[in-house]
Amino acid sequence: MVGPMYDCLANPLGAIRLTFEKAVGSGCEPSAFDGKDWGALDVFREFLVDQGNLSQVPVLNSETLKWVQPNTLVRFRGMVQDMLGNEFYAGAYKDGSGWRTNKFGDDSQQPIDSSPDVRVWERRLLYCVPVPGLNTWAESEAASEATVTSMDLTSQQRDKRQRMDAESMDYEVCPGSNIVLEDSPSAKRMREDGHPSLSVQLSDLKPEGPCSSTMMRPEVGDSPSCLVKVYDTRESELKLNDIFEFVGVFTIESEPVPADDGDDIDLTTGFRNDLVHLQANKVPCLHCIVHRKLAVSDFLRSSPIIEQSKHVVMNTRESLLRHLTMLLGNDGVAANYMLLHLLSKIHARVDNVAVGKLSLNLTCLSKEALSVFGVQLCNALRNLLPFTDSIPLTVNYLNTACLGPKKDYQRNRLIGGTLQLAEGSHLTIDETQLETGTLNSVGIENARLLKDLVELQKVEYDFTYYKMEMAADVQLLVLSEGKSNILPADIVLPVRPSDVSRPEVVSAEALGAWRWYLATMRTLSHTIESEIQEVVEKDLVAARQADRRIGSKEFSSLLTMGRLMSLSFGETTLSLEHWEMVKELEKLRKERIN
Repeated sequence: MVGPMYDCLANPLGAIRLTFEKAVGSGCEPSAFDGKDWGALDVFREFLVDQGNLSQVPVLNSETLKWVQPNTLVRFRGMVQDMLGNEFYAGAYKDGSGWRTNKFGDDSQQPIDSSPDVRVWERRLLYCVPVPGLNTWAESEAASEATVTSMDLTSQQRDKRQRMDAESMDYEVCPGSNIVLEDSPSAKRMREDGHPSLSVQLSDLKPEGPCSSTMMRPEVGDSPSCLVKVYDTRESELKLNDIFEFVGVFTIESEPVPADDGDDIDLTTGFRNDLVHLQANKVPCLHCIVHRKLAVSDFLRSSPIIEQSKHVVMNTRESLLRHLTMLLGNDGVAANYMLLHLLSKIHARVDNVAVGKLSLNLTCLSKEALSVFGVQLCNALRNLLPFTDSIPLTVNYLNTACLGPKKDYQRNRLIGGTLQLAEGSHLTIDETQLETGTLNSVGIENARLLKDLVELQKVEYDFTYYKMEMAADVQLLVLSEGKSNILPADIVLPVRPSDVSRPEVVSAEALGAWRWYLATMRTLSHTIESEIQEVVEKDLVAARQADRRIGSKEFSSLLTMGRLMSLSFGETTLSLEHWEMVKELEKLRKERIN
């Protein structure tokens, strides 16, 4: 039982160092703790799990930065934007007659050398940023999450601890002078018919200003970026663009930048010293003790828990579909496609095909129509999904924007582009503003990057000397007057609004249910039983015989729609009824196109 001598919240380093001294005093050699825990994690397990004190740990943001004290315990939620490599530090050293540790801190002035009185350990450096496109409601709900009944603090000694209850939060434990290996493996692992009859009604409802990127882009605030130092964790557990919650010791540190060529070798230590020079601007630093990968569902309120029953799913689906229909001018077909689009998620990759994506191009949207339906739809998406962003597709934007991430070797930082998004993000592209113009080399490259994201769900990262493609999982919605010639969406659908109504007032309870529904249904597993598979195959052959233009892309979209239609009802297997619904939707869509 951990005694009251440990103040994990106000003095976490004290708890860490006291347990280290106790372990060494019991006869253990410091070398036995190379990459291992000596019992410190048990202290934090008791504090965070058994005593349920996670809610007491302040969340690191622009407000808490004003008062949170260095060397105290904090939390940070963010996306891994860059992996800076590995760093050596004096993890344990002899101070007089006793051994001390510098793990989870940077207080030691002990130089790194080959002395037997110094144990040189290693940690990973991650540059983390607030989740791109994080909407205000998701940020506030994440910050206000006050009660956590259990967490799984799993140490790297897997044989010492078993997983806690499956319903608990899956936290992973991350059981001087700094040297960063920029070229280490972890640093390279980055991973068309209009409706003029509506014009009078549209002008009456037209809001002030166009449907611009400013209106569509959520205000995330000025939450800080954070340099996270991770200990004793497998490389496979942390990937670029993943979202994590880190709990650890807070310090302030200058941003590292590469040293000059003449300073590559530190003659006092004999180690290659790539990043010993520091910038003047300070960044928050967190020495991670525990971490947990977050999903979309982790940004929803955990209470009250909505029972996943067929009755609840059906009622939620019906009310959400009704809401989407209203937003799209009483266009039920467009609402059904929008629902499937919002449930889409990549669940496999076969060769160069991202299986599960369903990008949607809504056409017949003039600037006037977009100022009503587009604004309403984009506002709804911001309220339904935790991560949303938008792009105003103009010639000037394409010629000047930084869409792809690019390595800045002067700062030794990956500068995130607009398309460096977390898994589960939604991106709306407004093509109604695109006019005749000339693309420069940057514009041509940006157009290609967007096309690759829509088609392949991949984003190219520019490392100057080479380029690397990284897999993405982003829901893409294109709004345009005619079919987009730049962005080849999976589904092209002319919108046919028949009514214009002012946005309805949605209750907080309904919003919570819709958010839960979209986050939960898209994560369900799905299969197609052999009997239904035979029916699907016959229908696809018949469709191909009727229209030779239908190819593998169309077949893939149909199968994806069948899967998503089942999931929208909370079903994990495709039924004949749901397959017929998909065929009917496609029939209505093609009638509009033809």
